[in-house]
Amino acid sequence: MECLDSETFKGKIFDYKTQRVWKYAGALPSIVDFYADWCGPCRALGPVLEEVSRDYAGKVDVFKVNVDQNPEVAQAFGVSGVPTLLFIPKEGKPAFSVGAIPKSGIEEAIASVLRIRRPSP
Repeated sequence: MECLDSETFKGKIFDYKTQRVWKYAGALPSIVDFYADWCGPCRALGPVLEEVSRDYAGKVDVFKVNVDQNPEVAQAFGVSGVPTLLFIPKEGKPAFSVGAIPKSGIEEAIASVLRIRRPSP
């Protein structure tokens, strides 16, 4: 999982400074985890997202944005609570999930929002 700052976010996800209409910049569908180091649920979600990142390698990119270090990015997306997950399909609008969710919930969102099938075990 790659940690994004405001500049890398604008290059890999969306340039919220110059673009008014959503246009995803990535090559693969993505999940962006808006988190804070002090947040207990965020720390619990971290290993789950690491596992999802491994399970869906080459199909889904997983990124992290520290909201304390990058408040501009969080503000641009209206993130007011952490953890917040942003599910970004290759085409279409992204979807948000607020709060820590189990791996099964993340996989459901990957299937329904990102339209990616669960990898075979």
